[in-house]
Amino acid sequence: MAAHLRALLNTRQGDSVAAPDLGIVDFAELVHDFPFSISVLQQSIRTTLLKFEPRLKHVSVRHLPTEDPLELRFEISGQLQGATHPSLRFHTQMRPGGKLEVW
Repeated sequence: MAAHLRALLNTRQGDSVAAPDLGIVDFAELVHDFPFSISVLQQSIRTTLLKFEPRLKHVSVRHLPTEDPLELRFEISGQLQGATHPSLRFHTQMRPGGKLEVW
């Protein structure tokens, strides 16, 4: 699942001709409004997961502030469809070039 989330979150909207809304907004377009654009990116991650990762339900994306103002991290939580046990949790960190690492 983490590998699929990594691929999905490292796709930018407009990269796919067949599905132009696949992926998240390009952070390069948001960087000028940072840190106010964090909520835009947070919502983009959640919307993308709800639409393109049907195995997850009850998706939540939370910004994780760090001491480094240039470090951008999020916690993604959700529950697998059909699962009755507690939610899954993933963490992301924005890497140089706008790539998101997922673990």
